Amino acid sequence: MKKLTLSLVAASILSAAPGSASAPAPRIAVKTVDQLAPLPLPYNEAANGTRDVVQTRARAKKNGKLLLIDLGGNWCLDCRILAGVMERPEMRTFLRRHYEVVTVDVGRFDKNMAIPQHYGIKKLAGVPAVLIVDPRTDRLINAGRVTALADARTLSPQALADWLARWTR
Repeated sequence: MKKLTLSLVAASILSAAPGSASAPAPRIAVKTVDQLAPLPLPYNEAANGTRDVVQTRARAKKNGKLLLIDLGGNWCLDCRILAGVMERPEMRTFLRRHYEVVTVDVGRFDKNMAIPQHYGIKKLAGVPAVLIVDPRTDRLINAGRVTALADARTLSPQALADWLARWTR
């Protein structure tokens, strides 16, 4: 069975320093993912994305967590791989501790586009697009790096975990 590997391009994306992180990101040990395992279909195509983001942001603000907005589509292999890694037990525990997560279906870049536009993103360059937002200020923390995981299939589960960990407080 194949295991996901980290490409040189992805390594350069992941090695870029985050915007305002001053302390080292927490370390999460994530095992490799079997590519033959069924991948989740994380995006509800019938959901009201704007309402879901507003509700999740309120919950994040109340709970003192960051808001993680996962924009993508069930047609996207990289989106499904990211969702599979995020569902792993060690990642679920980490995410619950630091983030309130909302998945938003963008269709074929023709649905819910008001959400990235709200955060200053005129056009998505790819999916998954992961927006890390400070819910107190509604400010995008990872500006310029929202599509860093768009090649999730080339990243190891550990690299995906490390990228998500770097934005935590």
